[in-house]
Amino acid sequence: MSKAYESAGVNIEAGYEGVRRMEKHVKSTFRKEVIGGLGGFGGLFDLSQLNLKEPVLVSGTDGVGTKLMIAQEINKHDTIGIDAVAMCVNDIVVQGASPLFFLDYLALGKNDPEQVEQIVAGVAEGCRQSGCALIGGETAEMPGLYDEKEYDVAGFVVGAAEKSQLWGADRVNDGDVLIGLPSSGVHSNGFSLVRKIVKETGLAWEDVVGSAQELTLGEMLMTPTKIYVKALQPFLGGGQIQAAAHITGGGLVENVPRMLPDGLAAEIQLDRWDIPYVFQWLKENGTLTEEDLLETFNMGIGLVLAVRNEEVDSVLTKLTEVGERPVEIGRVIEGTGVQFEGALKRW
Repeated sequence: MSKAYESAGVNIEAGYEGVRRMEKHVKSTFRKEVIGGLGGFGGLFDLSQLNLKEPVLVSGTDGVGTKLMIAQEINKHDTIGIDAVAMCVNDIVVQGASPLFFLDYLALGKNDPEQVEQIVAGVAEGCRQSGCALIGGETAEMPGLYDEKEYDVAGFVVGAAEKSQLWGADRVNDGDVLIGLPSSGVHSNGFSLVRKIVKETGLAWEDVVGSAQELTLGEMLMTPTKIYVKALQPFLGGGQIQAAAHITGGGLVENVPRMLPDGLAAEIQLDRWDIPYVFQWLKENGTLTEEDLLETFNMGIGLVLAVRNEEVDSVLTKLTEVGERPVEIGRVIEGTGVQFEGALKRW
């Protein structure tokens, strides 16, 4: 084996070992529509088996942001792949699409096969949770661009839906009820502010914080982004949900209006749900205002659904049956943007 490329900092053998290690994780996500296996120049997926009359492909791509820097600092790499998948699949399921397949991109300064396996195992877990196949990806070793312990991960997902059954703003009417689904924590947004707050406290990642779970600071912040696909699967292709919003960067303030038509606004009752402890910790240690919190973080609501009044009880029941804890948080009214009523629950 030529040593020339290795002398430039790229270990081809480590790359081959990484592929061997990840193969079992990748294959665990395969669906019947997947053609071939790992190692081709492109992933193959047979759309003809979907049995859609007017199929619309819905795609999304995203990364994990600076949450990656915490993963690297605490040397925990087994959940960051879940985050990468979640940020992509949640974006397309809120449009009424079922995720079909996923591609990941991993760029790193030095190829550590064991670390690569941990990251891809997390990607595979996210794909299993969302029912989509991991059919390909790229691992790029880039010495000089990244330090040896640095890496970045991003993903790309494709889903499908019947054209007539897509969710969106055109289906939303004045008086529709807004239902919130709880988040698992900070998810994968706002981490530049999170890291700034942590740095200013002087705490170490292994320090135990005062939550009921007695988690370390690193464990609390690395809680994976919740994936909502299975919770929404019973509604895909039906008419009970009119539109939905994935609450990412910008919080409820920026994301809920994305699912509303011109002339309509969201009225949200802030005292309707319990706020996860992590946001109390961030508020107190970062001396953040309620406005800061609402415009940066999801504040405990990871997804918002718009539902007709007559469908609310049925939707709440179905969501509860699949293990969700849905909360009626408001309604659609005339106006623009988001109008908040009440105040966030005190912790």
